[in-house]
Amino acid sequence: MPTIDIDYAEFEKLLGFELHRDMGKVNEVLEFVKGEVKLWDEKAGVMSVEIKDTSRPDVWNIEGLARTLRGFMGLETGLREYKVGKPIVEIHVDPRLENIRPYIGCSVIKDVRLSDPIIRGFMHMQDKLDQSYGRNRQRTSIGLYDFDLIKSPLTYGVAKPTEMSFVPLGFEEKMNLKQILQKHPKGIEYGHVVNKHPVYPILLDAERKVLSFPPVINSNDLGKITDQARNVLVEVTGTMNETVLNTVKIVTLSLIDRGGKAFAAKVHYPKEKAPVVTPNFEVGSMDLDVEYVNKVSGLRFTANQIAELLPKAGYRAEKVDGDRVRVYVPCYRVDVMHPVDLVEDVTIAYGYNNIKPLWRRLPTTGGMRPEQALLDVARELMVGLGFQEVLTYTLTNPENLFAKMNVKRGKVVELANPKVQTLTCLRNWLLPSLMEVLSNNLSVEYPQRIFELGKVTLLDDKKETMTRDEDWLAAVVSHANASFSEIKSDLDAFFMNLGLKWQIKEAKHPSFIEGRTGTAIVEGTNVGILGEINPQVLTRWKLENPAAAFELNMQKIAKTKHKPIA
Repeated sequence: MPTIDIDYAEFEKLLGFELHRDMGKVNEVLEFVKGEVKLWDEKAGVMSVEIKDTSRPDVWNIEGLARTLRGFMGLETGLREYKVGKPIVEIHVDPRLENIRPYIGCSVIKDVRLSDPIIRGFMHMQDKLDQSYGRNRQRTSIGLYDFDLIKSPLTYGVAKPTEMSFVPLGFEEKMNLKQILQKHPKGIEYGHVVNKHPVYPILLDAERKVLSFPPVINSNDLGKITDQARNVLVEVTGTMNETVLNTVKIVTLSLIDRGGKAFAAKVHYPKEKAPVVTPNFEVGSMDLDVEYVNKVSGLRFTANQIAELLPKAGYRAEKVDGDRVRVYVPCYRVDVMHPVDLVEDVTIAYGYNNIKPLWRRLPTTGGMRPEQALLDVARELMVGLGFQEVLTYTLTNPENLFAKMNVKRGKVVELANPKVQTLTCLRNWLLPSLMEVLSNNLSVEYPQRIFELGKVTLLDDKKETMTRDEDWLAAVVSHANASFSEIKSDLDAFFMNLGLKWQIKEAKHPSFIEGRTGTAIVEGTNVGILGEINPQVLTRWKLENPAAAFELNMQKIAKTKHKPIA
């Protein structure tokens, strides 16, 4: 969640009233934007505010935060409309940027008064938007420049790594683009965004002076903002057009809130007939159904009440009739995409503390799954039969599931980006996990009798996730005289104590010795397999002693008409 550093004096100045450095009162105010003070440095006069609403980049800066809070506090309600002047700068985009970083948006803000705290605030906002909304500069990155030093039109083009040099921000010596990625801290941090391409993005003015190397670093000559700057150029480049346009809008509005006047920019794309004008402060609109508001919120609002509450959240609202309210959405609310977003603001403006708690009338007491009783009894029975329970990972690998078990490879749920080479898929049966346990415990005294009752994951195209989890039970005995008779005797005792009648049907399975393998049948249903482990399997697991095992599908057993003995 975004955490922004705020100069307290500037916060009170923009908010328009004093909170007397009382962090309790500050937190009460910040509740309107789902924020809270995480750290308060009283000596420096700076507070770190965590904004829990990750969908509202417009409040990730002090200006947007104060703008929103003034509405909820009743100091400035209704729709705030912003104006932008005619374009005074043009940008030409190189077609070679199409598969690198194709989009750019700009604006110019004139007559803005800057100070050190204000500049620090904008640098912090720039960093926060780059990191969060811009996905660590992958989607967008921001540049601020002294417009008086720049000659229009601008060129957003490309350059080879060693073709162009300039002094990067914070340095005194010229470097080419390749050297910047190797030596400059920002180049080391963000070089991965561009170094996969043969050419890199570059932003130049009409005199071929470098403004920046997007998204890495500005130039030290034109890309440095001081308190002497009065006219500021905002530039945003990125890979997603909507995110670029939203970011230009948010930064520009913050500078307008500081007293500046905004002017547009014309962006000439190679495949567009007409230039794109940025930023766009157009107001949106949406009809809100009163019944929908009441259904979602659980309250009983009228159209008039909704129309009175929404202006606190910065909207203009008009009652259309008794069932609908027309809502005009401010340009900076890039998060409003659905009527449910408006319902949330209605309830915030109404006040969560004004909503009377209602105890649920339906019982919500938890309980065990119907089959859990069977699983608990099964686990106790296995311990009583002399088996030791083991717990293994549900993640494994195809070699263990198939190759080492002498089974033809089948389809399983595999991980797209496994972190460990030995854990690349979900298991579809338990016996390989038990064989791995035996293989890792060769020095332990024999006989070894182990079992596991756990989850397996099977493919199922009828499910939403295309998979289903089932509870299975597997057991292995390993010693010099382990045999089919022994494992059959254990399984017979297991079913008898569950009160289930079962029978064996001869079967073949490549993991078991032919002629010493059978399926377990309960009420006509094949619920599992048992037998002596194939010597080839034992060799692949580096086991010297014979082994016998069974594996049961507990889901199928739970569906039989017989009830387990509790």
